[in-house]
Amino acid sequence: MSTATRRHSTPVRVGHVTVGGGHPVVVQSMTNTDTADVEATALQVRALATAGSELVRVTVNTDEAAAAVPRIVDRLGQFGVRVPIVGDFHFNGHKLLREHPACAEALAKYRINPGNVGRGSKRDPQFAEMIEIACRWARPVRIGVNWGSLDQDLLTRLMDDNSRQAEPLDANDVMREAIVVSALESAKRAEELGLGHDRIVISCKVSGVQDLIAVYRNIAVRCDYRCTSG
Repeated sequence: MSTATRRHSTPVRVGHVTVGGGHPVVVQSMTNTDTADVEATALQVRALATAGSELVRVTVNTDEAAAAVPRIVDRLGQFGVRVPIVGDFHFNGHKLLREHPACAEALAKYRINPGNVGRGSKRDPQFAEMIEIACRWARPVRIGVNWGSLDQDLLTRLMDDNSRQAEPLDANDVMREAIVVSALESAKRAEELGLGHDRIVISCKVSGVQDLIAVYRNIAVRCDYRCTSG
């Protein structure tokens, strides 16, 4: 029986856990509690860690949730649980990280979707602020591109370029390419802002299974970033 050759990727350290490279696949889970509820969230994180989760993700979407994060980590310490906590941010992530430095310090990784960090002229500076905070605290960042929140300016540009080709690609092919380009351009921008190559994880989300496979096959041959679907 033949064995598959594992793709080489740059290992990324998340707290005391290393993902990518030749390291074993890491199990990550996400809480469904209100993060602002410190005790309920800490108890669920403990349960997930006990069940085998090596990383646990929490939603950080409000001031109350951001303020709770360091208290959750402290409570986990009282339980003797050392699982790294990943913060899932959206459009107000730059503000929450800026105004709650204890949260920025307590989290082991920041989860960012460039398509959700801001619209129009706000997108680039708000993305930059989050990356700069990650650099300040030496934290890795998961840069995730979702089919449903794809940068429309980028998609329009690629669609226009495609329409001028002698043999235009199918629209779905252009959509898949836009996802890959968005992820790679965002990662490149993060590095330009000072984030280390070994502190970047890329994620691409597409609803169709075959589209998802095609996207990851495409991106796998164009970079050595650690890629994940989470």
